[in-house]
Amino acid sequence: MDRELISTSKFLSLVLRHHPEIIGISLDEQGWVEIDVLLAAANRSGRKLTRSLLDRVVRENDKQRFAISADGTKIRANQGHSIEVDLGLQPAQPPELLYHGTVARFLDAIRASGLQPGSRQYVHLSPDVETARKVGQRRGRPVILVVESGRMWQDGHAFYRAQNGVWLTDSVPAKYLQFDRCRAE
Repeated sequence: MDRELISTSKFLSLVLRHHPEIIGISLDEQGWVEIDVLLAAANRSGRKLTRSLLDRVVRENDKQRFAISADGTKIRANQGHSIEVDLGLQPAQPPELLYHGTVARFLDAIRASGLQPGSRQYVHLSPDVETARKVGQRRGRPVILVVESGRMWQDGHAFYRAQNGVWLTDSVPAKYLQFDRCRAE
């Protein structure tokens, strides 16, 4: 993705996941905002944003962070919100193993408390090691944790699969993490 697309993706993440108020918009209960409202507000706030650029970001974002409604009039982030939204996701049975990318400096806290959502609504889990590696490397040399998601599911923990394939859960207690199998990538 080129610089303009990356910059626009970061801007959209900020306003659609965390702080819509900084450009004077509100998201509905499911996290949607009318595209025309978003474009007007972005441009009023000094951010040049066109429908064609918005469509390119949605289409070309490697993590598929955003979705456009079926009628093409609204946009929302697929997951990663720090504000309360109801994505309308139904519980789904996860695969036996999922993965979480992090860095070594967080391992002691994870061993003590498991994976917590922090400021987000959910803990994000990857369906494969490569995706987890990409997530972890944003903060340094990645460490990949193996999550016993099948066992969690059997024990009554809920999982949700976001539109972009990311698995979401409220938290991952440390007993479901395979630290002996964690790998520095």
